[in-house]
Amino acid sequence: MHEAGGKLVLQILHAGRYAKVPECVAPSPGKARINTFSRHALTTDEVWGTIADFADTAALAIEAGYDGVEVMGSEGYLAKMVPGKAEFHEMLRYFRVRLDKLKVTLRLGEAATPEALATSGFDEIVLATGVSPRVPDFAGVDYPKAVSYLDVLSGKVTPGQRVAIIGAGGIGFDVAEFLLGDAEESLDPQAFFRAWGVDPKSVTPGGLTAAVDTDAPRRSVFMFQRKDEPLGKRLGKSTGWILKARLRKANVGMTAGATYDAIDDEGLHYTVQGNPHVLPVDHVVLCAGQNSNRTLYDQLVARGLKPRLIGGADVASELDALRAIDQATRLAVTL
Repeated sequence: MHEAGGKLVLQILHAGRYAKVPECVAPSPGKARINTFSRHALTTDEVWGTIADFADTAALAIEAGYDGVEVMGSEGYLAKMVPGKAEFHEMLRYFRVRLDKLKVTLRLGEAATPEALATSGFDEIVLATGVSPRVPDFAGVDYPKAVSYLDVLSGKVTPGQRVAIIGAGGIGFDVAEFLLGDAEESLDPQAFFRAWGVDPKSVTPGGLTAAVDTDAPRRSVFMFQRKDEPLGKRLGKSTGWILKARLRKANVGMTAGATYDAIDDEGLHYTVQGNPHVLPVDHVVLCAGQNSNRTLYDQLVARGLKPRLIGGADVASELDALRAIDQATRLAVTL
């Protein structure tokens, strides 16, 4: 097929509860109406193992000569078993294992200077230098109360009890969830079921029960955005509603159409529809977007080189891990 100019794509399908074997598995026990075999409920470890199996199968398919893979997850059942973003830990572990198996040379803790890259004889230079937080331009953004989302997520800064978040894109919502959310909901299925009123045994009508009220929110959080539209309007359709529902439950204040005036001892000064306001807060977290980090790129171009850009270094807006991985994979195939 390759000789004729065709492309080969392997479809990876997890049969789930429909598998016609005694060992069929699914998120919950029971039996599908079209199957004679009862399914085994996956444990958390087995879910992670299945995810790793998908990744290994995809890598083996490419090594075998396929041009791509199409991954199907049995109607999304496996994906629903792991809420939150803990899966990124496993993804990074997978990449570390694959790099080791493919004997990729890693130079960690070593600055990639333009001098070193220009004189090392590389045929291609691909830059995945990511992004840097964009700092909005108004009075007080350099005040001690104003902190970057990087400092908050890395643990460098622990915000106080009252926190304002400037910017309500994906990162702004992630920061709000980081400040208010319960990590156990993303790691323990039973904690997730309790929080969302899910009956894992499907005994109650619709498989729903009354959600268990959690403790009072650890902080008072207030989100702001410049656009005069509902906050979270552009979040992902499959997960955005979860974030918005969780934050509403935590009584997060959401203000659209805001103009930021200043940050000082009194808190955050802002204006909405011509009316000035002051919100007393301990910290203001800046989540006002990102800029592509192209410092190294510009230095290499100045030396006459032609490096390639991928991920946030190429396009910083609406930063997306899936898009970055897809772009990197497509570039790797062409090199």
